[in-house]
Order: sequence, then structure tokens, then C-alpha cells
Amino acid sequence: MKTFGKISGIAAALTVAALPAVAQDGAGAAPSAVPTDTVWILNTLLFLIGGFLVFFMAAGFAMLEAGLVRGKNVAMQCLKNMALFSIASVMYYLIGYNLMYPLGNWSIGTDETGGYLGAFATAVLEAVGIGADSVDDYGYASTGSDFFFQVMFCATTASIVSGALAERIKLWPFLIFITILTGIIYPIQASWKWGGGFLDTQFGFLDFAGSTVVHSVGGWAALAGALILGPRLGKYKDGRVHPMPGSNLTLATLGTFILWLGWFGFNGGSQLAMGSISDAADVSRIFVNTNAAAAAGALAALVLTQILYKKPDLTMVLNGALAGLVSITAEPLTPGMGWATIIGAVGGIIVVFAVPFLDKLKIDDVVGAIPVHLFCGIWGTIAVCITNPEASFSGQIISIVIVGAFVFVSSFVLWMILKAVTGIRVSADDEMLGLDKAELGMEAYPEFKS
Repeated sequence: MKTFGKISGIAAALTVAALPAVAQDGAGAAPSAVPTDTVWILNTLLFLIGGFLVFFMAAGFAMLEAGLVRGKNVAMQCLKNMALFSIASVMYYLIGYNLMYPLGNWSIGTDETGGYLGAFATAVLEAVGIGADSVDDYGYASTGSDFFFQVMFCATTASIVSGALAERIKLWPFLIFITILTGIIYPIQASWKWGGGFLDTQFGFLDFAGSTVVHSVGGWAALAGALILGPRLGKYKDGRVHPMPGSNLTLATLGTFILWLGWFGFNGGSQLAMGSISDAADVSRIFVNTNAAAAAGALAALVLTQILYKKPDLTMVLNGALAGLVSITAEPLTPGMGWATIIGAVGGIIVVFAVPFLDKLKIDDVVGAIPVHLFCGIWGTIAVCITNPEASFSGQIISIVIVGAFVFVSSFVLWMILKAVTGIRVSADDEMLGLDKAELGMEAYPEFKS
């Protein structure tokens, strides 16, 4: 994404026209010397490549969670991740996409070459002398590629909730919550920024790839659920925190590396354009900054846990890398590599202190999703002001509060309704037995004792 000063002429018109239908802040646009069909193809290719990289993050979340829960709950976490991604894909198509982009036009049979631009975009382009035929023939990118890219972000939000509430939540109430989250809650708040809504137009809110719109939203939903659900049996007893080690730190490490890889699509694809030299250069800059922030977050957690606990903590290092990634997501383009490193390192430090802080409050988050995605999502959104002169602290903070209040309150109410109607927590006996046997009648590791 580019600063507004770099966009001019027809490039500006194409960019503005695309905004209602694409998610992230602004977009680079190709100079007029580049053939329009080439720009369309390259933009579409960026969406598709970015989209399938973000899709691979679903595998990362599944492996991370499978590694950090106890062996008796691994199959349940794998099932939840398969189900939530499938639910997000369906609900975002049926409801979410049009809620998020009210000026869009996604429906069965939509013209693949640009039907999503809608009447508003057509009018803008015609006003600067580009006829409707050009819009219909080329548009900004393939409708399908845009939808494919955006649905991956919706599913990512749902994945954040899964790990935090692991090992004690019933399957079907959880899936009902995910249905509402992905179909209604996520797209409504996302429309306020990425759909051209009031956070964008009135507060100048900047969130390049979703530190708030995606990650803190998942964190707020998880926090509401954790408060209502309560901690796992035996987690907090006799005034002490009793660690419950995960079943497979190898899987958790693999999951973290997969997420790290997928994040290049998450942030890089959010440039939303690759039809010019400057756009391609910006995508590469985003990749470099994303990697630097992740590495810095991991190193900060490594060093800090050595200092605090006299031994490094692998799970903290894994979450430190993810914290760095979440922290840089709100603005991965404007920082230099030095600032990206600092922003990521602060994220890693936040996680090391936030995990025990939640334990003091007796908020049980199995995988550390709330510190990583909520706390670092807030930090990353505020940190935009450090490197992007178009951001203001007031605009960023007010937007964080508005999104947080909406998502937390709506999630809290929904969790309470589910608790009253169906119950959301398994019985004590089922929790002790493990959800694999109790809810699924199968085990991830049948040859080993949990």
C-alpha cells in the first residue's frame, strides 16, 4: 500500500474504485504505461498467491494447537480447526462478504472480470474518462481472487479463538459461535475500516493487514469466551498456577514456522497490487519487515525468558515470533528494517509478561492466543503512528476501543446465550477423560497414554 502522495491520475482513480471491494488500507496502482490487462493479471496473481499462503496458516494454527494441548485433546483441536475453516468459508460467502463490502456485488454468477466493482466504482472511473466497458473488461483484479483472499482473513480470526478455549469447551456451541463470528461479527467491524466505513472516513484509522481488524478481534472474542468458560480443572489451585505441558512441542514448532511462512501472504498480499515496479518493490519491503519483526519477537522472548527464569522457554519463543508478526501487521510497509525489528521485539516482550499476567487473573488461555493476538494487536496498531505520518494516536486508539467494545460485548452476549441454552463447558468427568474420547470417541495417539 502506498502513501497518498504517490498516487495520481488514472492510478488514483483505479485505486479509489477498488477500495470498497478490497480489504486493506489503500492499494498501489499501475502506471498508465502498463497494459491494463497485465495489471489485472498481476493483481489477481498477488491475491491468489497471498490467499493460498494465508490458507496454509490454517495448518499452522492446527499444528500449533495440537502441540500445545495435552494428548487427550489433540484430535478435538484438529477437528475444530477443520470445521471452523469450513464454516468461515461458507458463512463469509453467504453473509459476510456483502456485509463487509456493502458496495460490492458478490453473488453466484458474478462477472469474473470485475463485477465486484459495483455502481460506485463504475461512476468514479467514468468521471475520469474511463468507460464502463473498461471496468467490465478489466476491473482491478478477478472477483474470485479478491473473495478468496478475504475469506482467508475471516477464517484466521476464527482460528485465534480455538486455541484459547481448548480442552474444556463443547464442540457444537463452539461451532455455533464461530458461525456468528465469521458471518456477522467479523465482517461488520471490518466494514468500518476496509469496507470504507466510519473508522476509515471519520477517524483516519490505519490498519494495513489487520492487527486490529483480524487479530485483536479474535483476541477479544477469545477473552470473552475464556471469562465465561472458566479455567481448566486444576490449572489454578491452592493459590498456585499448575502448568499443563503440551503434548508435542515439535508440532507446535512446526505450526509456528508454517504461520511465519503464511504471514508473508497475509501482509504481502495486503499491498493489493503488483502491477508496477513500485508495487513489487513495496511487496518485497513488506516481506523483509515481516520477517524482521518475527525474528526480533522470537529473540526478545528467548533472551527475556533466560533472564527471568534462568532457562529459555520454547513455548514463549514460539509465541514471541507470532507476537512480532502480529505487531508488524498493522503497518509492514512504512517502517525501515530497524523499526520493524524494534516493533517486533516489543511484541515478544509483551507476550513474556502478558502470559503470567493472565494467570494472575486466573484467565486460562491454553496457547497464549490472547497475549499474542489481542495485546500485540493493540500494540501493533498504536505503533503505526511511529512510522506512518498519516496515522494519529487519537484515531488509532479510538478505533481500537470501538472495535474492541463491539466485538467483546457482542461475543460476551453470544457466549452467555449459548451457555444458557446449550451449555458451553463439558462435564468434569469428560474434561478429565479428554475431549477426544468424551466428545469424539477417538484418540489422536491411541497407542500412548494421555
